[in-house]
Amino acid sequence: MTLTIPLSVNRTYRIAVSVFFFIAGFVFASWASRIPDIKNQLQLSDGGLGSVLLALPIGLMTGLPLAGFLVSRFGSKKIMIAGALLYPSILLLLGLAATPFQLVAALFMFGFCGNLLNIAVNTQAIGVEAIYGRSIMASFHGLWSLAGFSGAAVSTIMLSLKLTPFEHFVIISIASALLIFTAYKYTLPQDNGNAQQPLFAKPDKAVLKLGLIVFGCLVCEGTMFDWSGVYFDKVLNVPASYRTIGYIAFMSSMASGRFVADWLVTKFSVKHMLQASGIIIAIGLLTAVIFPFIIPATIGFLLVGIGVSSVVPLTYGLAGKSTTMSPGAALAALSTVGFLGFLLGPPLIGFIAQLAGLRWSFTVIAFLGLSTTALASKMKMY
Repeated sequence: MTLTIPLSVNRTYRIAVSVFFFIAGFVFASWASRIPDIKNQLQLSDGGLGSVLLALPIGLMTGLPLAGFLVSRFGSKKIMIAGALLYPSILLLLGLAATPFQLVAALFMFGFCGNLLNIAVNTQAIGVEAIYGRSIMASFHGLWSLAGFSGAAVSTIMLSLKLTPFEHFVIISIASALLIFTAYKYTLPQDNGNAQQPLFAKPDKAVLKLGLIVFGCLVCEGTMFDWSGVYFDKVLNVPASYRTIGYIAFMSSMASGRFVADWLVTKFSVKHMLQASGIIIAIGLLTAVIFPFIIPATIGFLLVGIGVSSVVPLTYGLAGKSTTMSPGAALAALSTVGFLGFLLGPPLIGFIAQLAGLRWSFTVIAFLGLSTTALASKMKMY
């Protein structure tokens, strides 16, 4: 006998899990928006700040296998609630850091706790998607992006009120706690799949291929985050006030793309969406390379945002359907491979740019983005 869950309950689960996605994006944006202030507080040089910021991805990568194990062992609901409470709490330590060493330690914990929340909330999303019986994962990630814009807007208000980072983070932590208290009762009580997973689960062939797809995508995404402004400055030679146009175009189209991706998947299939994504990413980057002027480059970066928008949520949804791994372990394994692209992409850009210039480095990244199409074409979808 098949258990039918009322539509109103489905919506309740979806809304509750969406709240936790919003918290994740809101907290991260709150931290990112105050980096310049914390840099000034600690009197860090540009190089010093770059070294300190490495602690966050190190914490993120360290937390991946443990997050997958804990979700598989204790269930995504408990770990999601714990991660959602800890993640904004670490903001307070970031705001209180009085030395670079303290900031490094806090950033490591911030990345670590952020991944507890990330793996758990995506496991919950996989469960909700299974109940719906259709693709809804991209809309969850769209809320993360929307939360990023909201966090930046709130930060602007905090700056206008001349609040210190710590005072700002106290308000964010309280707001997050209230959201958690409101939503936690309505999240999925249990997960699908095998709960018996080792701490270091070896990904099966399909999950590994998904990880490589995410790797190529996140190389491009990391490039946009760290180098889009530099490209507009050094290659396009735009005025200082125009340097963020490409980044804004990228972020806007990425967020928008996630809200329509589920509809497109229903119409065209996951495989076709992933194939199209790689092509769009490559066209966008090559447009900016071949036509190094403000309008075509902005259009190019907008296309990159559209291309990367659905790759991560769609691959997460596929990994959650693994027949050999629990959803939490599959997500952790996929993320371990994929996030290496986010870490290695920006330094790779710098290395190639040093040798041959930024336009050549963006050309190389364009072909890495195209690897999404090549790998998706060979994928046997679950």
